Amino acid sequence: MVPRQGQRSAAKAADRLRRLLVVVPYVVRHPGTSLSELARMFEVGERELVEDLNLLFLAGLPPYGPGDLIDVEIEEGRVWVGMADYFGRPVRLTRSEALALYLKGKTLLGSPGLEEAPALRSALEKIEKGLGRETLASLAGRVEVGAGGHGARALATVRRAAERRERVEVEYYTAARDEITVRRIDPEHVFSAMGNWYVVAWDHLSDAERLFRADRIRSVTETGETFEPRGLLGLGRPLYTRSDADFRVRLLLGPTARWVAEYYETESSRQGDGGMLEVTLPAKDLPWVAKLVLRLAGEAHVLDPPELARMVRETAAATLANYRPRTG
Repeated sequence: MVPRQGQRSAAKAADRLRRLLVVVPYVVRHPGTSLSELARMFEVGERELVEDLNLLFLAGLPPYGPGDLIDVEIEEGRVWVGMADYFGRPVRLTRSEALALYLKGKTLLGSPGLEEAPALRSALEKIEKGLGRETLASLAGRVEVGAGGHGARALATVRRAAERRERVEVEYYTAARDEITVRRIDPEHVFSAMGNWYVVAWDHLSDAERLFRADRIRSVTETGETFEPRGLLGLGRPLYTRSDADFRVRLLLGPTARWVAEYYETESSRQGDGGMLEVTLPAKDLPWVAKLVLRLAGEAHVLDPPELARMVRETAAATLANYRPRTG
C-alpha cells in the first residue's frame, strides 16, 4: 500500500521533530558547531538540517516577544541556538513522560565516554524520587545499567564498527526462542530509543536486514572485513516490524504494569476502572508474551487469544512443579 500524501507529510514532520529534539540540546551545549559536523553526527543532509533549524524561528509562546521565541543563528557554516525564557521554568512531567525519560537516561548511563554522566545521574535520582518506590520496583530486572562491563564494551565495539563500515561477528541472545546464535553482521546504525540501544545491520545468517537489541549482544569479534552500506534506515525507524504472521494480543494491565504500553509497541489502549489499562499489541511469539505475563506477577491478565491464556497457565504450572519438594 502506497502512503497517502498526508501520511507522508505527517511522517516527515515526526522525523523533523525527533531530530530537533536531539539537535537543539546539543547545539545549546556546544555553540558554534559546524553544519557539516551536525549533518554527519545526526545523519542528515546540510540543506535539510538548515530547513529544520529555520522552523525554530516560528517556535514560541504568545505574545511572541523577543523573550518568547527561540533564536537560531547560522553564520559562516556554524550554528548557535538561544533558548526562550520559558525553557528556564521548572519542567512538570506526566508519569508516562517521567518513566520514558528515566528508561532513556538509564540506558545512556551505560554509554562509554559520556561526559555528562554525573549530571545525568543526578537528574535521574530526582526522577526516581518522583516515580516512587512502587514504580521502580516494577522495573526491577528490566533496566540494566553500568559504566563498564561486557555490555558497554560490546556497544562501543559495534558503534566503532558502524562508523568504520567493518563487519563483525556477534553472539546474540534471542529472547523469544531463548537461544544464543552466532551471526556475522554489517552494522550501519546504532541508536537509542525507549530505554534501549539498537543496532541496524545486515545479518548474513538470515541474509536479511535485522534490528538487534544491543543489550542482548553477548560478545563482539572483529573480522577484519569491511562492507558497503545498503542504505538501511536508522534513527526514527519503527522498532517493531509488522508481518502477516503476527499474533494480536489483548492484555488488561494493572497500575504497576502500565509500563508495558510505554515500553512495547501497541495498536491501541483503553482506560479501565481502578487504574486498569486494556492494551492491544502485536507479537511474533506467544511463548515470549506468556513469560512477560508471568513476570508481571498478577498485574496482567490475558483477554485474547485463548491459546495465550492457556499457555500462561501451563507455563506457571510447570514452573511451580520445579519448586515442589521431592518425596521418596
